[in-house]
Amino acid sequence: MAEASRRLKLSKIGYCRYEYGERTPSIQTLSLIAQCFGTSVDYLIGKTDDAGSDHLVISKKDEPELFSLVEECRKSDRKTITRLMDYYRKLSDMS
Repeated sequence: MAEASRRLKLSKIGYCRYEYGERTPSIQTLSLIAQCFGTSVDYLIGKTDDAGSDHLVISKKDEPELFSLVEECRKSDRKTITRLMDYYRKLSDMS
């Protein structure tokens, strides 16, 4: 609980209230919790059994190279994105 509250930047008491069902988190807080633990809001609220994440957050501060790559991809045309995805698939097949 201490680790979870630290990662979420919540007080331990505040986090415990969510965990024990004494408080209901807002959709924004649920989204933050899901991002922090690499899962989805749907998993947290019991809509799915799939614990996999449905979002990826890339921090410019923590991962500047990856952030820059994603920013460049956002500016690219569809043909360039398709080429990058094809290259990615080839690399994935090699491992």
